[in-house]
Amino acid sequence: MQQHLNIQIDGPHGKPILLDIYHNDKPQPLVIFCHGFKGFKDFGCWDLVAKQFVGSELAFVKFNFSHNGTTPDDPLNFGDLEAFGQNNFSIELDDLGAVIDFMAGNNVAAGTPDFRSQPVYLIGHSRGGGTVLLKPREDQRVSAVATWASISEFGRYWPKEEMHEWRQAGVKYIMNGRTKQQMPLYWQLYENFEANRGRLDIPAAVKSLKTPLLIVHGDNDMVVKLTSAEALAEWHPAAELCVISEGDHTFGSKHPWPEKVLPASLKEATEQTIRFFRGIQ
Repeated sequence: MQQHLNIQIDGPHGKPILLDIYHNDKPQPLVIFCHGFKGFKDFGCWDLVAKQFVGSELAFVKFNFSHNGTTPDDPLNFGDLEAFGQNNFSIELDDLGAVIDFMAGNNVAAGTPDFRSQPVYLIGHSRGGGTVLLKPREDQRVSAVATWASISEFGRYWPKEEMHEWRQAGVKYIMNGRTKQQMPLYWQLYENFEANRGRLDIPAAVKSLKTPLLIVHGDNDMVVKLTSAEALAEWHPAAELCVISEGDHTFGSKHPWPEKVLPASLKEATEQTIRFFRGIQ
């Protein structure tokens, strides 16, 4: 297995994207993983997950959204909270497009195989699930999608009683339970959502989805309830719904993760997703 870590590419919105590529020394189907809200590519077990995919003859890419709050110099910490506050759903959707473009190019990185003729599969965790559900509608290179603990709609978790105060102040803050940072969300997030409702309409995108879809969700997810997965499955009856017993929002993973093996729930999610992708003709 080969690893090319912390490759920096230009993001479409003024900040760079940092990505990792895991592969064997031959062209293989390409899996691109999108992290969630307050997430990053090096969180917890994602490195172990990548190696599991490569061991099953699937190349794997994980990346940091350009405005996720980390920096190329310090990808493990949220050192750029201003960027975090200026992030929005459109930026993340555009960032994913930039990563697909880069991997589909003919000059990815020294020592990497040619991915131009390979199918592209997407995995999105949590908010990243919403991004990967939208992408096939605007990029025909995407051949299949899997969601892990995915949201079912953008904006669903904004309490109505807080909207007036958020608009008046121009910013609201959320606590990062792990780092104890107060992380800003500027009002532009809502404005961008309103201005791009058609593009960001997850239910409509799922109902019209033409690619195979796997929905993985834990029945003990207290962050995004199982009802979100059930809604996705209802909107796309051809989808496969995989419910992980006792699985929480990160499928047992946490950061940092000192173990050399995956937690049981994440191992099951990974194995089910590998099976799903390997079964696509």
